[in-house]
Amino acid sequence: MAANTALILAGGGARAAYQAGALMAIARMHPRGAPSPFDILCGTSAGAINAAALASGAHNFRRASVYLANVWRELHVEDVYRSELPYFVKAFLRLGASIVTGGRLVASPHSLLDNAPLRGLLERVMDFDAVEAAIEAGRLRALALTASCYSSGMSVTFFDGGEGVEGWQRTLRVGTRTRLTVDHLMASASIPVLFPSVRVGDLYFCDGAIRQMAPLSPALHLGASKLFVISLVGRAQSLGAERPGGAEYPTLAQVFGHLLNSIFLDGMATDMERLIRINHTVSLLSEEAKLEHKTALKRVEVFTLSPSRSLEEIAFRHAESFPRVLRFFMRGAGAMRQRGATLASYLLFEPAYCKELVDLGYRDAMDQKQAILAFLNGETAREGF
Repeated sequence: MAANTALILAGGGARAAYQAGALMAIARMHPRGAPSPFDILCGTSAGAINAAALASGAHNFRRASVYLANVWRELHVEDVYRSELPYFVKAFLRLGASIVTGGRLVASPHSLLDNAPLRGLLERVMDFDAVEAAIEAGRLRALALTASCYSSGMSVTFFDGGEGVEGWQRTLRVGTRTRLTVDHLMASASIPVLFPSVRVGDLYFCDGAIRQMAPLSPALHLGASKLFVISLVGRAQSLGAERPGGAEYPTLAQVFGHLLNSIFLDGMATDMERLIRINHTVSLLSEEAKLEHKTALKRVEVFTLSPSRSLEEIAFRHAESFPRVLRFFMRGAGAMRQRGATLASYLLFEPAYCKELVDLGYRDAMDQKQAILAFLNGETAREGF
């Protein structure tokens, strides 16, 4: 294992099934029973859940990655959020009563969806005692999960790590050492409006992708010198390819999908560009011996793996997999059309869709097997999307 190699897993709801497939492929590139090739794991939102699962099995990377992929393959909407008709009827009646009474007689619902089933799932499948054991045994340097605090407006990275791993504080972001629990995972994955906020200690938090302007920074603060990033934005999309829709007025699903893309994808893309510019600056300074020692900047090697196909197109093909009640609401919002499929790509926690993303992640990683192994073995690096 290359020293201080960090794995960075961004958020993206159901899209994160792609990460599970890619990780399973990377595990199969190593001997059976080998430990994780990543000694720092950083995750946000659904990526935080994947990171925590890998951390608990850091001593046997293949077993942990296969287990994670199997969980994603068997996932259903009702494992993540409630989808039955009585819940939606009650929620909409409560929302209407709250509006009519100005919130004086009936309080508005905390969110559009209830993700209590997700907490139950995480409590069943997560083993934070194993994370502690991995850290104590030296199999893992640190696990970091990022959430956003409503009270302070800060991007807060909760982490647990070995000796010498210290917290940090920068403008609008802070790193806090703590013993991680399911509460931290729920906070990191609490998409505003869709899911309720989560209390951790005396404060309330929402999805870690909110206001996360520097998603690569937690890994660097934790001592990473190399970054392996699994992106959830397709290669064509990252190049600004035009999407379906033309000049038609955007549907509600298209608007909401655009907002989710802004939350989950833009920060990572911007931070990657910033890192590439810093690396270029460092390379120029290194050519001048007089200037090299005058900067605190250092080169950070990075490898980015991203989907070779559009996740929106895959979601569109599987949109009918939504439970009946959700299909009704999604159709009304325009999410069942191709130009509204972005929203579906985040919320479609169903086996057909998730399995195809797992398989795509596996193939994409295997297609780059030699480059990935070279990077992890310290032979080369690749920047960009």
